[in-house]
Amino acid sequence: MHQIYKRKNTDMAMNMKTIIAPGAALFLLTSHSYAQSIDFSWEGSIEIGVESTFHSDDPTTEITDIYPSVEFGFEAAFSERFSAFGVFTFESVLDAIDDRAFDDLGFYVNELGVRYDFGAAVVSAGKLSPAFGTAWDVTPGFFGTALAEDYELSEVIGLTVDVTVMDGAGVISLAAFYADDTSLSNSLGTKRGRNTTAAGGAGNTGKLDNIALQFSQEFGATAVTLGARHLSAGQGDVSDETGFVAGVSHAFDSGLDVNAELAQFDGYGGSADDATYVTVGAAYGIGDWTVSVAATQRDIDSSGKDRLISVGLDYAFENGVELSSGLAFLDEAGVKSRAVGLSVVIPIGG
Repeated sequence: MHQIYKRKNTDMAMNMKTIIAPGAALFLLTSHSYAQSIDFSWEGSIEIGVESTFHSDDPTTEITDIYPSVEFGFEAAFSERFSAFGVFTFESVLDAIDDRAFDDLGFYVNELGVRYDFGAAVVSAGKLSPAFGTAWDVTPGFFGTALAEDYELSEVIGLTVDVTVMDGAGVISLAAFYADDTSLSNSLGTKRGRNTTAAGGAGNTGKLDNIALQFSQEFGATAVTLGARHLSAGQGDVSDETGFVAGVSHAFDSGLDVNAELAQFDGYGGSADDATYVTVGAAYGIGDWTVSVAATQRDIDSSGKDRLISVGLDYAFENGVELSSGLAFLDEAGVKSRAVGLSVVIPIGG
């Protein structure tokens, strides 16, 4: 069952091919008109790492994975208001089933589209990553985001509108979308397989009948997010999914950063399950070193409670290169395991 969150036409919501085709023509014409004044920027990172489950109640999961991950994104501004953007990834695109080193590598498109800035509102169209929650991104440590990534929205086709509320009272983000079922859902090199609506899964409908709404605001060193989403049932699903998320983070003057997030779902993934995620994290900076601890509890009706506790130690060099290490303790469906991870991340671009 395909899901538009990770380890994954109505008249108004017409097939995106009818949107993207003229959009591509407009893009080519505009790029020609502004060829002499394109403001192009890009950045990315190269990561080399190893993740190893060195002890588990289930010995078949004791796997060591040595991996590369390259990600880069670009933005090409053709005017002060109109731009194109993209994010591309090269990494292992299949789950490891045995010890692995630099294998199952594929290249795929995370995001690709166009954006127009109306001033108070910014509209984007194409392959996108709608806003829903932040724990999957901001929770510190090598393993800090491992479970919260389950409900990240990514690799969808649709439209987003980001509206800045007057007087700096926050940003409202609205998205209408469906899981990418174009050729961009596959990968070059190792094939991860093209998605189709026949695979089912909440949000995998081929129609713009899935909605995400989020409000975010910063109060000095404190950031707050509130979000909701509705994912329509895909083929073979028993339910639509409705989800809510609330998160807060704060940066203390002492160098301590904390975050917490609650996410709750009815009809999780198009199933009959309800699901609840609670994630908390804390990181403390000491010079170039950062020490962190994080915990997530995942409670899904059909599988029960899973718990992840992790600790991390990171070091940042003056040139931007980062070393990251972590230790994780996972209790998943009663199976306890321990894992260690180490990586080096090198920034590129500019």
